[in-house]
Amino acid sequence: MTNAATVTMTGELDPRGGWEAAGCTIAQTLDVVRSRSAFLLLREAFYGTTRFDEFAHRVGVSEPVAAARLKELVAVGLLERHPYKEPGRRTRLEYRLTPMGADFFPALVALTQWGERWLQPAGVELRHRDCGGSVRAELCCDRGHHISVADIDLVARPHTPD
Repeated sequence: MTNAATVTMTGELDPRGGWEAAGCTIAQTLDVVRSRSAFLLLREAFYGTTRFDEFAHRVGVSEPVAAARLKELVAVGLLERHPYKEPGRRTRLEYRLTPMGADFFPALVALTQWGERWLQPAGVELRHRDCGGSVRAELCCDRGHHISVADIDLVARPHTPD
């Protein structure tokens, strides 16, 4: 009997014990965004935060922690630094999302959606500006079909010559 909350492994991935999840993109993603503070810094970048001191304050981390995480997020390409200068002050750096960073937003929406369903809902929600509808992450195939986990097969990618 198949569990409705599992992906079906097919082809050379079945039986499951015959292969290992080497090069797993989930593991690679967690290596890029490896800490709670990194996720929260990205949240703040999506909420419009750009200045170092505001990141540290809004995430509730020390300046050394904020500096280390922001440096990591820049190094992997999710954020980029841009100089700015206020009148009478020295040039400083602000942080902006890159296209790679912007593509991370659906992952944050999915985490938000899960937390609102299974944990305590936050005092805010994401709404579509045009119609007011709640924003949610959904599973769908590239042909537009809405699907559940039970509708998914895990298949090996075709081998490509090096």
